[in-house]
Amino acid sequence: MPGVVQLFTHPQQARGRPGLVVPKRLLTGIADLIFPPRCCGCGRVDTLWCDRCQRSLERIPAPRHVQPLAPLSGMASTAVHEGLIQHSIWSLKYDNGRNMAGPLGRRLAAHLSHLGWPVDAVVPVPMHINRLLERGYNQAQLLAEQLAQQAALPCLPDALRRWRFTPSQVGLGREERLANVRDAFEADPAQTRDRTLVLVDDVYTTGATLSACAEALLLAGAAAVYGLTVSAARQ
Repeated sequence: MPGVVQLFTHPQQARGRPGLVVPKRLLTGIADLIFPPRCCGCGRVDTLWCDRCQRSLERIPAPRHVQPLAPLSGMASTAVHEGLIQHSIWSLKYDNGRNMAGPLGRRLAAHLSHLGWPVDAVVPVPMHINRLLERGYNQAQLLAEQLAQQAALPCLPDALRRWRFTPSQVGLGREERLANVRDAFEADPAQTRDRTLVLVDDVYTTGATLSACAEALLLAGAAAVYGLTVSAARQ
């Protein structure tokens, strides 16, 4: 129609059709003007993670001790699951805050460097394919990738698979959690045999999930398995 300007985001879309090709970068800029980014920590406009929240994150102390659940060789978390840490994890998991994997992954790497564990590789706690399709990403894998990059370790996202779908652990007691994830995981011996691994997840509550993952990895020949999470429930 005369006088009408058509917008296309890719040249192939405009091939053979009249109109104006608008670069994706420009469309992103327009979207940012209409819906400006906000800090996941405090809600400040025009930044995804502000310097003030980063400084606050760095000051949060780690718990003195997190009780490992067999067969884990050791267990650690970078903070108690409350306040800014809890809010950041919530944003990462439920608010599409994938950018939070960066600062939280750096916390994991810094904490791992002080633990002295003889780790060969990093393994994220896997998500069942149904839940992965629903959420679009596995927050544990994003964290593990950031940790591996900072610690110069290989990340093995396919070393462990959640083959059985399990209901959410939220609201379940300790024994119910253990039963819920029992035999829900299987590991690839080709990637895990004779290696000392660190399992990465966002939150440690009772340890049921990490314990079930460690059992599968050890059955596949892993030498030892440690657990590391961003936060842990207050014990």
